Amino acid sequence: MCGIVGYIGNNDSKEILLKGLEKLEYRGYDSAGIAVKNENGIHVFKAKGRIADLRGIVNENVMAEIGIGHTRWATHGVPSMVNSHPHQSESGRFTLVHNGVIENYDLLKREYLADVRFESETDTEVIVQLVDKFAHEGFETLEAFRNTLKLLHGSYALALLDAEDNETIYVAKNKSPLLVGLGDGFNVVASDAMAMLQVTNQYVELMDKEIVIVAKDEVTIQNLAGETINRTPYTAELDASDIEKGTYPHYMLKEIDEQPAVLRKIIQAYQNDQGQLKIEEEIISAVKAADRIYIIAAGTSYHAGLVGKQFIENLAKVPVEVHISSEFGYNMPLLSERPLFIFISQSGETADSRAVLVQVKEMGYPALTITNVPGSTLSREADYTLLLHAGPEIAVASTKAYTAQLAVLGILAEVTAKSRGLEVSFDLIHELGLAANAMEVLCDSKEIIEVMAREFLSVTRNCFFIGRGIDFYVGLEGALKLKEISYIQAEGFAGGELKHGTIALIEEGTPVIALATQESVNLSIRGNVKEVVARGANPCIISMNGLNMDEDSFVIPEVHELLTPLISVIPLQLLAYYAALHRDCDVDKPRNLAKSVTVE
Repeated sequence: MCGIVGYIGNNDSKEILLKGLEKLEYRGYDSAGIAVKNENGIHVFKAKGRIADLRGIVNENVMAEIGIGHTRWATHGVPSMVNSHPHQSESGRFTLVHNGVIENYDLLKREYLADVRFESETDTEVIVQLVDKFAHEGFETLEAFRNTLKLLHGSYALALLDAEDNETIYVAKNKSPLLVGLGDGFNVVASDAMAMLQVTNQYVELMDKEIVIVAKDEVTIQNLAGETINRTPYTAELDASDIEKGTYPHYMLKEIDEQPAVLRKIIQAYQNDQGQLKIEEEIISAVKAADRIYIIAAGTSYHAGLVGKQFIENLAKVPVEVHISSEFGYNMPLLSERPLFIFISQSGETADSRAVLVQVKEMGYPALTITNVPGSTLSREADYTLLLHAGPEIAVASTKAYTAQLAVLGILAEVTAKSRGLEVSFDLIHELGLAANAMEVLCDSKEIIEVMAREFLSVTRNCFFIGRGIDFYVGLEGALKLKEISYIQAEGFAGGELKHGTIALIEEGTPVIALATQESVNLSIRGNVKEVVARGANPCIISMNGLNMDEDSFVIPEVHELLTPLISVIPLQLLAYYAALHRDCDVDKPRNLAKSVTVE
């Protein structure tokens, strides 16, 4: 599932909902819909495809001051108009949008709804049919909603309309993110504050298993027992101008170019008045108290964690394990005596990471979240937070968040090392500044990299990335970027591992992109390149100045060897961008992907 919006107030809701959904397009989706209510009943408009397709079918003559909307990323049932949200009950009385996954939906369908005719293949429709069932049994809407929620196992963010109630949107959440925004004479619902920043920056965060009754002049939060909960709103720290593309053709290209500025912003944010790097003393104490750090992440954040492991172990001398969150939650290894858990997530809403966080907190272990979004679920629920200060990242393929994660992990490692009395042989602030300058040089090399993309990636069906040591981890990220947006089958390997089986896939012309930024393994990775060339590969060597050789395709500026991942990833990001562009792919919204993954 993907994005939710809702509005109740004195203005026509249609355009507010549509604009809100457009702000959520960056998350990735396959269909969209809105439902609005007026004196003539509930009017549902939905379409497979983009928000633009939905706009084309919305009846401009329908005026309504209350409504809900949704962008769907398919989990149950193929992308289609029938499976898209909002879903209605068989009677037509109730209309619902839902993010998340209901694990016991099939059981509920058999036990409670055997005589109901279903329109869709979704788990969501089970929810709205259950509400209708309880209402038919005589329960008021709030109680029917509450009774339904008590039966659900899994994750949900819900917004419900009742055709017999002109004054209320019924809202609830468990595990999936959802906020209520406050206005003057209106209130809104959103799965992401960015969606409704057009009308308010005042939000109330919701906790798991809470129900919210949203009217235009009042918001009431209750738990499942019906007890009222008071909560102070917060101000969403987002700049609406940051969300716009400006003169860029794609958000991804804009965000690649923003990386030098983001790095400089991080350096500034984590400096004290004496010009030294700083991190809250409570966080450093937690790191120093740990006998082992467990980094939990997914996708690009997982790759950042692999690099962060090198930073922390090399500088702070603390053992680190890096785990994929969706695996860790179901197959937890034997833990050390004094673990510290670090959760890395661009959005702070990654569902499988949050599932691990819940387990960790139940076990009584400390947790630190590194995220780009203040006030996000992972940030609120962890003991400590380090912010990335990268600004909104809209493109589905993460770029600036990745390099921001590396920078913050490096700073954490350096401050911890010095706090423990360990010597750090270089000035990290100075070296990060040099890395920011090198980033600018690389961002200005687009024409060269576009030519490389045509040479190596224009007609290929697959591609391999190889590297040794820290370059291997960057290769994993480069492969992920390429497959995400160009749909080229791409895999990253440790340089010496390719020959243990996968070299059988090398054919005449197969591109192999090799990273050579580490002096200790420079000759070794070049030996691996010769192995694949002997089988017909088309090699693209990206090296660092000072280690480069005549046959290299691209040379990055020299930076401190430990910090090369901050800059060596940029040509890989640009290669992926131009490969996708040349193949006429949707760069910012690649198929089947979602930006903030809110299902496990």
